[in-house]
Amino acid sequence: MSIMQYNGGSVIAMKGKECVAIASDLRLGNQALTISCNHEKIFPVSDRVYYGLAGLATDVDTMRQRLRYRVNMYTIKEEREIEPETFARLTSSALYEHRFGPMFVEPVIAGLSKTPSGGVEPFIAAADLIGCLNFAKDFVVAGTASDKLYGVAEGLWEPDLEADDLFETISQTLLNAVDRDAYSGWGAIVHVITKDKVITRKLRGRMD
Repeated sequence: MSIMQYNGGSVIAMKGKECVAIASDLRLGNQALTISCNHEKIFPVSDRVYYGLAGLATDVDTMRQRLRYRVNMYTIKEEREIEPETFARLTSSALYEHRFGPMFVEPVIAGLSKTPSGGVEPFIAAADLIGCLNFAKDFVVAGTASDKLYGVAEGLWEPDLEADDLFETISQTLLNAVDRDAYSGWGAIVHVITKDKVITRKLRGRMD
């Protein structure tokens, strides 16, 4: 078994029309043994930027603390909130620093970028464990249920989804994918980021 699969867990982010969604399951496991079903993998950076970390739970916690420190230093130095693209580059460089002894995490980043006209542009990205970024126009995934997430998302996602439709799409994608993966599941959490607010909902999943 890969060390990336040891604790299980999956994360997905999707673009919508002037909104973006990020979701993860809530399982923490020791291989096939479930330890907790309230283990969140998604963390806020600001009101417009969230990120999820799939992988080894100890490295997820370490990476979260390092990113929080770097974001705080950026905010102090620049005197403004970090943009999603900048946070993605910061995450990439933090992972690449440890490329010879990598952190066993796969980040998924979702946020709304400000446009010169005053509007917002949805942004999503994912990275591997040495920080190679993958930008997408539709969705990005990470974790043990990645293959299943790709398959379901390909069938359900459509361009320019409104916030409510995006929530429904990402929820159905995640729940149906983790039902087919033994190392993910046991409930889920979804964050939908719009220009006005962040809507957070927990979902009940199969508990077997």
